[in-house]
Amino acid sequence: MPIKIPNNLPAAKTLRQENIFVMQETRATTQDIRPLRILLLNLMPKKIETETQLSRLLGNTPLQVELELIHTVSREAKNTPQEHLLAFYKTFSEIKDQYFDGMIITGAPVEQMEFEQVDYWEELCGIMEWTKTHVHSTFHICWGAQAGLYYHYGIKKYPLSQKLSGIYPHHADYKLSMLLRGFDDVFYVPQSRHTTVLREEIEREPRLRILASSEIAGVYAVIANHGRQIFITGHSEYDADTLKNEYLRDQAAGLSPQIPENYFPGDDPQKDPIVSWRGHANLLYTNWLNYFVYQTTPFELESIPFSSNAGAEAGENP
Repeated sequence: MPIKIPNNLPAAKTLRQENIFVMQETRATTQDIRPLRILLLNLMPKKIETETQLSRLLGNTPLQVELELIHTVSREAKNTPQEHLLAFYKTFSEIKDQYFDGMIITGAPVEQMEFEQVDYWEELCGIMEWTKTHVHSTFHICWGAQAGLYYHYGIKKYPLSQKLSGIYPHHADYKLSMLLRGFDDVFYVPQSRHTTVLREEIEREPRLRILASSEIAGVYAVIANHGRQIFITGHSEYDADTLKNEYLRDQAAGLSPQIPENYFPGDDPQKDPIVSWRGHANLLYTNWLNYFVYQTTPFELESIPFSSNAGAEAGENP
């Protein structure tokens, strides 16, 4: 099934070239099917790149997805053309009375700041509070996961001695989780961050459960509230050259970055990176959409605040 995206969104051309089924809004409105309504809060500076990465994964599932894009108003986007935001993005105030089957909150390059110092923190807190009653399942990525864990459960983030950048082996801590169905015993995830959360703090919170982690990169996947909240610390959505571009950017800025680990053949930045995470990334988003959104979301979205996720607990069959 296709992903339904706004007419003329730049991602559409890229996805068609990759043979991913895309249905534009005008065609989708003629079908008598209720697609899954997925809201994307895009906090990344290069919004077109991020929306394309996530559209690619959401469009590679057997479910029809209708994607709605929003951005914060508390911070002006400097790396995305204003005309693109006006054409394809809405603000929270424009959609706050609507209900959504799922929502994705992306990462953001602000992790070295305290949460309260981020200029859109108050706006983000309002959105995260709103998800409790208007979104069936919210999927948090990287800094978005750290922000969600901090806001909802008081889990702090801590600085790393050096930036974690590379492709790292991960494993399931809870092998019966539906989010990890079909995963290999060892799977690879791109990581790119300066901070981390501590396993012991998460384990002390009875409402949270760690699903997967890495001996090197730490906690990877955490679930809460019967799948209504999922927190992913890595960047499974990254393109083949995303880490390369980040490395070259930091190098040009005189930051003396370390070469991303397990990424370039022979650690040679002149060689093309090896993609070892694409299968896991597709399975991660397919499992989220299927088991934690499609299987349990109410047909009448307005009943989300009262819906039960019975059977959607990690490891139970829906």
